[in-house]
Amino acid sequence: MAFKAFTQTRVFVKRAAPKEKDKSCIQCLECHGPNVYLGTKDATVQHLILPSAHGELGPVQSPAREGRMRKLGSSGPVVHLRTVPLFNHLLVLWDRGVSALNMFSLEPVPALPRIQHVSLFEVRDTPLAVQMLTASSRRKAIWLHVVGVDKWEAVKEIPLPQDPVAFALDGASLCVGTCNRYLLCDIQSGCTGELFPHSHSRERVFVASVGRGEFLLNGPESLGVFVMETGICQRPPLQWPQEVLAAGVCFPYIVALQPQALCVYSLLDQQHKLTLGLSGARGLLPVPDGVLVFTDRDISSLRLVPLEEQIQALVELESFEEALLLLDGVHSRRPIDSYKERQKAITCLAGFAHFYQEGFSEARDLFIKGELDPREIIHLFPGMRSLLCGDFQPQYDGVNKGRALQVLWQDDSSALHRYLAFLGEFLRAVSSTERGLRCGKEVDSALLRLYTELGDAENLQQLAEMPNKCLLDHCVPVLEQHNRYFALGSLYQSHGKHTNAIETWVKIADGFYKDPSCSDVYGHIVWTLSRLQDREAVWEFAEWTVRRNQEMGVRIFTLRPLDAQLEVLDVLALLEKYPRALILYLEFLIHDLNNEEERHHSRLALAYVSQALHEEADLRATRGKLQQLLWESRFYDVSAVHERVKSTALHVEEAIVLSRAGDHARALQVLVHQERDVRAAEAFCSRAARGRGSQRRRALLLSLLQIYLGSEQLAGAAADLLNRNPRVFRAETAVQLLPEAWSVQLVSRFLVGSLRESLHQRRTAKLRAALCRAELLRHKVIRMQASRTKLALDAEQKCSVCQGCFAEPQFARNPRGELMHTGCAGFLAP
Repeated sequence: MAFKAFTQTRVFVKRAAPKEKDKSCIQCLECHGPNVYLGTKDATVQHLILPSAHGELGPVQSPAREGRMRKLGSSGPVVHLRTVPLFNHLLVLWDRGVSALNMFSLEPVPALPRIQHVSLFEVRDTPLAVQMLTASSRRKAIWLHVVGVDKWEAVKEIPLPQDPVAFALDGASLCVGTCNRYLLCDIQSGCTGELFPHSHSRERVFVASVGRGEFLLNGPESLGVFVMETGICQRPPLQWPQEVLAAGVCFPYIVALQPQALCVYSLLDQQHKLTLGLSGARGLLPVPDGVLVFTDRDISSLRLVPLEEQIQALVELESFEEALLLLDGVHSRRPIDSYKERQKAITCLAGFAHFYQEGFSEARDLFIKGELDPREIIHLFPGMRSLLCGDFQPQYDGVNKGRALQVLWQDDSSALHRYLAFLGEFLRAVSSTERGLRCGKEVDSALLRLYTELGDAENLQQLAEMPNKCLLDHCVPVLEQHNRYFALGSLYQSHGKHTNAIETWVKIADGFYKDPSCSDVYGHIVWTLSRLQDREAVWEFAEWTVRRNQEMGVRIFTLRPLDAQLEVLDVLALLEKYPRALILYLEFLIHDLNNEEERHHSRLALAYVSQALHEEADLRATRGKLQQLLWESRFYDVSAVHERVKSTALHVEEAIVLSRAGDHARALQVLVHQERDVRAAEAFCSRAARGRGSQRRRALLLSLLQIYLGSEQLAGAAADLLNRNPRVFRAETAVQLLPEAWSVQLVSRFLVGSLRESLHQRRTAKLRAALCRAELLRHKVIRMQASRTKLALDAEQKCSVCQGCFAEPQFARNPRGELMHTGCAGFLAP
């Protein structure tokens, strides 16, 4: 089927004797509604009446009914006709003058005298009046006339640089063609500007109004040029033949008349659409529903095919882009019913055309723009059709019928993968759109199946983890068939089936399922359980998790959010059989949750003791944690811990516990005689005195010194202790404790340091006393200077507080020098 924009009908044939043929040939046309007026070469105006509708007629049949005819004169052609329906006037240009006739009787209008010396004229309807522009045949000017029922009047003259050959009106803009150029004039201001030159003969110069302030000109180099009223071009020019006689606009087309043909161009994309044969054509007249074309003897009507039919014809010819262009362009001027739906449907059809040609990028964009139901694409893939609901009916099945993709895939094995890749890309693109969300189950299920079959593990896992609407009945067997058990667990989890998800992962970790897509399934299980809100599921798999790896498994309790912690006693009961996990959880309770319950602190301390007694690899780290806990915690049971460590080799820990019980001397005895570590004993004194002042440290070191002096083997340690701490021990106290056999040289460093410290303290005390005396003396000077000031008190002075007079010689004075009663001063005192 060929595309048709117009239907051609011959509406009038002028019959005449052969000898009159040249004299009565048609020169011009005018049309208003069913009324057609033709002007002939022999100064005759004839009225024709067209029927409201007509079909295809033969070449000699005439559907037009002939009306009146009027002979204007003996000679001279009728050059131009225009109707003024407001006044029922028919304006006729012949013999270089404009006459007014009645539209129906063709009788002259007596009140409107003939306007002489006119070469061209046009009529302009405005909201206020009917205006006519005439080109003078004697002067290079255009006259503006106001037309009334019984008069017309020239009101303005617009001078031109050259005589006009053709002109057209649009609003207040006038486009004029002269013998060698085109001009643009403003009727109101009279300003004239040159557009561009041309080299056409007078017969080839024409100007047509496109509407909305735009004109079409027969430009140079066989170009139809569009010019706006501002003088600029907003459309590309038309490329048409050199012998164009006239052109007109029948939206959305431009018709260009040649002697033997009528070329039709699109006003939307400036492309040639079709050519109609018209032998001997002389001129044309655009009408609302098409165009009238006349020769010397007949008139043909080219009626515009309804735009809906044109669009449908283009769709059937699979010219989808052209159909969309026509639909969008027409809708901008003539709103079409259900425009949006038709636009979407044609856009989708254009997408299918690209789809079958593997123009996947264009197809995807068109499908998205046309809001195509994703199920239409899923339906094209036979393996995916089981995902569609039974009530789905494809709208484009007729378009795709006979284009089974299996045929394409059989011819090209790689085509299957290209089409599947497009399916995934398209479904991803539409999954978040409104149309995609409406059928989210089918979209997500198709994507999951597609990723599984293509082996796209990354996208598969991402889809399974994120919230989705996959149909489990369809997707679970697919994942099991392809051994995608880790993704299966994630799919269960995203659908709220946490128990099924973890059971699946546990089977992977235990080796029942083989799925290499996740290298650390156990770590993923721990991470999942630590954030799972379903506590029953957590308890169901908690022991399996801890039994497999105590350090990792306990994280299902320690990594949980603070507002989702499990019952502490239940956790401790579970971890009773797993000592390493128990210690980690107790550390979490005490250090992270700041738990202050005595039983938990005591339990952690006893657990450290048990671990230290049985552990060999990391004994130092364990004892360090135990000592830190014993020093810093205030909540453990001292007696219970001491009972546990007193008969062990944990002497430092026993000393710490004894110190926490207040028995510092016994603690030092343990460190000195059992641990046999003098450095540890001295460090113990510093740690035990931390935050309690220097007096406590001095007392502890003094006790340690006495212990050292009580044993001959520790005499050297005692001397070293004195010499390292000369500022701590008082010389008079330490000397009394030293054995008489010790020489001064042995403790000389202690004595020098102690005396120097004593001297320093004495001098510091004297300096502090001197500063205090100076400060006291300064205050005394200020007081003496203030007491020597003389004040005069008379009977007129008043108290600054109560405003009363002074009746006694005693008074007070504030820092601002104001006088007041002593009672008022006491009242103001803080």
